[in-house]
Amino acid sequence: MVIFRFFQISVALWAFATWWLLVRLHLLRPAEHPARRLSRVLERLGTTFVKLGQGVGLRRDLLPDEYVAALESLQDHVAPFPGHIAVAEITRALGAPPGELFATFDETPLAAASIAQVHGARLKDGTEVVVKVRRPDIRRQVTQDIRLLRLTIRGLSRMLPFLSRYQLLDVIDEAEQDLRREMDFREEARSMQRFGDAFRDSPTIYIPLVFTDLSTDSVLVQARSGGQRVDSASLGEQGPALAQALVSAYLHQFFVLGLFHGDPHPGNLFIMEDGRICFHDFGLVGYLDPESRRNLASFAQAFIHQDADWLLDAYLDMGVLAGDIDLRVYRAGLGRVLEDYARLPLKDWSFAVAFMRIARLGHGRDVRFPRNQMVLMRTLFLMETTVRSLDPGFNLLDGLAGQAESIARTAFEERAATGKARLTHEAGIALQDLPDTLGKWLRQARQQGLEVQIRHRGLQDLEQHLDRSSNRVSLALLALGLYIAGALLATLESGFQLAGMPLPSLIALGLAFWVTLRLLVGISRSGRL
Repeated sequence: MVIFRFFQISVALWAFATWWLLVRLHLLRPAEHPARRLSRVLERLGTTFVKLGQGVGLRRDLLPDEYVAALESLQDHVAPFPGHIAVAEITRALGAPPGELFATFDETPLAAASIAQVHGARLKDGTEVVVKVRRPDIRRQVTQDIRLLRLTIRGLSRMLPFLSRYQLLDVIDEAEQDLRREMDFREEARSMQRFGDAFRDSPTIYIPLVFTDLSTDSVLVQARSGGQRVDSASLGEQGPALAQALVSAYLHQFFVLGLFHGDPHPGNLFIMEDGRICFHDFGLVGYLDPESRRNLASFAQAFIHQDADWLLDAYLDMGVLAGDIDLRVYRAGLGRVLEDYARLPLKDWSFAVAFMRIARLGHGRDVRFPRNQMVLMRTLFLMETTVRSLDPGFNLLDGLAGQAESIARTAFEERAATGKARLTHEAGIALQDLPDTLGKWLRQARQQGLEVQIRHRGLQDLEQHLDRSSNRVSLALLALGLYIAGALLATLESGFQLAGMPLPSLIALGLAFWVTLRLLVGISRSGRL
């Protein structure tokens, strides 16, 4: 069975590679675009290759638009598995059959996909839910297919050396990690909880409730919800308000939450009867740490203000340029991108397209995009497409300029408050340790002084040197104590303030600075440390 599967994979990929090479050498006239042919090959190879193809489709920095579109639209035509198998899987995962866990359970699936299928059910308290059940044998199948795929890719790379520049094995490794995360429903449940907490009181966004006590790595139970698809023509006049709500939600996810829904295509966004946007399918999410959020905010502001040098600096800060790069080439490329946008109406500006064009300046040679930034690029494309389907005249530039800066500032102020709390904590510890530290220094100085008196009696120059050294140590400790006291006093919220800081804090910091200057002047006069 394994040998047959390896033969099937190898023949399919080698046949495509040979056909593609003949087309590139103009020895064959293709009846269809290579991207479309590749997507059909992957669909025939089944679930693992469809999911891997969708993962590879994230690499907009390496792939032409035709390939990205073909890979993102991959659909696996998988029949649902029998209801009694779903019942057995739920029983195995939750320790009891659906008849004991739910008031009702429909063995006929509502929908089926390559990794799981969904069944309708009702909890004993009357809550309507959907039960997502993973295909029982999917993990083994994925492990086997990826192992065989790596063997085939190594063979292809030896025969076609130019493929090595695309680092196919690394791309497959990233796609495999995404696929394994998608197969673990506990990851999805945790993401749903975080999004649910973040938008619990939102008047415009709804996140279905996940029932963690009924969810495992292979079963996920969530509240049943729905509505009209976000691309429904019947939304009419609601479109502009919904577009604004969607942009605001994503700006909050990017700059405040640091966690964003990575697959906002129309099939995952529904408009409920009360007008809220309901998000579905949290299998693909992206993460942005505080530094990445700052860099993204800088990139957005540089793009809005059309500043090529600022844009290049922000791009470098994002850590995506590697190797021996020529910054002049990138600066010139950025200038061309900005010149093109300067000629367009503001409503046609696209942050996602600009991000992708800059990513492609190095043709894949000098660009190393982390996985989360690839998910970010895909998310921006899908979000912008959805926003323009809701409101064709929506000005994304105004949306970014009007909200991104204030939201990012709020997030950064929260981080600054955290930093201030840490400073207070660390300063308090240092202040508690100061007497003990000073005592140890004095004991060490006394011991060294006694030793010098015994061994070097009468050497006045050395005594003066030690005297100056102990004075400098004392001044340094005094300055340290004043700096710590100033930092602690800076946290006071009441009393007279000058330039936004409490007066006692300014006095302590001023004295500390004066002592530091005295210390530096003394050292400079002696000509040595």
